[in-house]
Parts: sequence; structure tokens; C-alpha cells
Amino acid sequence: MKEIKAFVRPNKVNEIVHHLKEAGFENITISVAEGTGKFQDEKKAFVSQKFSITDSEITKLEMVVKKKDVQAIVGIISEYGKTIHPGDGIIYVSDVEKAYRVKTGLKNGF
Repeated sequence: MKEIKAFVRPNKVNEIVHHLKEAGFENITISVAEGTGKFQDEKKAFVSQKFSITDSEITKLEMVVKKKDVQAIVGIISEYGKTIHPGDGIIYVSDVEKAYRVKTGLKNGF
């Protein structure tokens, strides 16, 4: 199993999720966040009301998937998440050793 974490622009999330679901990838966790980095679009930068060091809104998509599906998912996120501007985000792929269901405590088979 693999975990995919993608940090993308909030205005691209609906399109990305639509295409992921259309391709059969329906289990997605979506979180709204704030971040820092090489955010170069001064017009869209903001001063956070919660944190004094953040300058950009970001959305995190998280998925745990079969290894064989990683390239397709990364391709969809990349294709529908990009813009012509710097700061489109980043995608991380990590190994998942085990997963357990909260309800039963049993190991989840992927």
C-alpha cells in the first residue's frame, strides 16, 4: 500500500477530485491548511489570522491506495492541479506498512 499526500491550490480541488472519482478513486481525505514556501504570487498572498508565519492557503489531499494505482493518481493530480503560476504544490508518496479498521481492530487488506 502507498499513501499519497498532495498539497494543491484550493481552487483546483473540485476538478482534481472530480477526475479522481471518475477514474474510480473515491476514498479521499481533504483538509484545508495554510503554509509557507516559495509563494511568489504577491497578489494572492495573505496574512493569516491564525499564524503569523503563513502566507498561502493550501489544500491537502490524502489517499491510501494500491501500489499499482500510484502513477494514475499522481498523473490526475498533476494534470488537473497545475496552473501557469509558481506554487502549484507538491505530491508525496510513502509506504504504508499496515492499516487497521477502527471499528474492529482487524488488519485491513489492500
